Amino acid sequence: METPVKVGVIGCGTISNAYFNGCALYDVIKIVACADLDPDRAKAKQEEFGVRAVSVEALLGDPDIQIVVNLTVPNAHAEVNLAAIAAGKNAYCEKPLAVHRADGYKQVVAAREKGVLLGCAPDTFLGGGIQTCRKLIDDGWIGEPVAATAFMAGHGHESWHPAPDFYYEIGGGPMFDMGPYYLTALVNLLGPVRRVSGSTRITFPERTISRDSPRYGERIPVETPTHLTGVLDFESGAIGTVMMSFDVWSHSLPRIEIYGSEGSLSVPDPNTFRGPVGVRRAGAKEWTEVPLTHSDGVSRGIGVADMACALVSGRKHRVNGDLAFHVLDLMAAFEASSESDRHVQIESTCERPAPLPLGLLPGKLDL
Repeated sequence: METPVKVGVIGCGTISNAYFNGCALYDVIKIVACADLDPDRAKAKQEEFGVRAVSVEALLGDPDIQIVVNLTVPNAHAEVNLAAIAAGKNAYCEKPLAVHRADGYKQVVAAREKGVLLGCAPDTFLGGGIQTCRKLIDDGWIGEPVAATAFMAGHGHESWHPAPDFYYEIGGGPMFDMGPYYLTALVNLLGPVRRVSGSTRITFPERTISRDSPRYGERIPVETPTHLTGVLDFESGAIGTVMMSFDVWSHSLPRIEIYGSEGSLSVPDPNTFRGPVGVRRAGAKEWTEVPLTHSDGVSRGIGVADMACALVSGRKHRVNGDLAFHVLDLMAAFEASSESDRHVQIESTCERPAPLPLGLLPGKLDL
């Protein structure tokens, strides 16, 4: 396959700018076209980034486009990905892969049968912060990983977001909104999960929009759990404790920590590509910040570039459909465990993504 690999973007909302700018860092890919249900939004990206604004049908029918980047709303991810796969395109979408487990599985099967690649954000685990953590674990700095904690807590989006409704609908909530970042980071660091147990609740049946907005005071019904906590049993034997919440006003919890037989590791915010990374080995009196071993000058789009490198070289891409479906499976399992009052055995699995080689510059990837 020739480079640059040509890319088409479906969905020209706010997040698209991060992809237009991020993908431009990599010589291996080039965004050539974009589409949106609102033609004016696509035309705006045409003027800003110099790409062709076309219809969705024309984009899927373009034989030169090899990768479709799907930036539609989450409940449309499965439909658009399946359409791209049916058209013979490699599909990469924003998180999550789908809002229902069955729809995620359909995509994995369809891509395999069609012989195309499937990928899904987040690609933040390819940033310098978490790649440094991966190297420290692999090099034995904290010994054998024994346990992990992951906490994401706030009080929801109604106080600042102009249209917070989605975050309280099925497919929203803290787990499907932020869980992909935390769970993908954990799987990258510790490997796949074999069992989940969880407890969930809807604390407030309604949310009131409180930002300076024409909708100020409007009440939003809550359809999805807003506080979820549970345990991940990793295939490696490590045990993870997870809390995702839109019901917490304040806290002093870490983002992610990994506890090993020889020390502890402080993992940076998995919703970023940066640090800091901290280590406290057995017997040390305080934490030590570790210089990053990998570049933090990357951004959204590195996962698309990695997919393109895989197409050119034939190697497996890191931000792949097996990983995304495993994370979707885990997210769904928290609520399933709570509703059924039992552990949930995880049917899916995946490989730990290969770590990035040392010495890569921000705009370069190994083919």
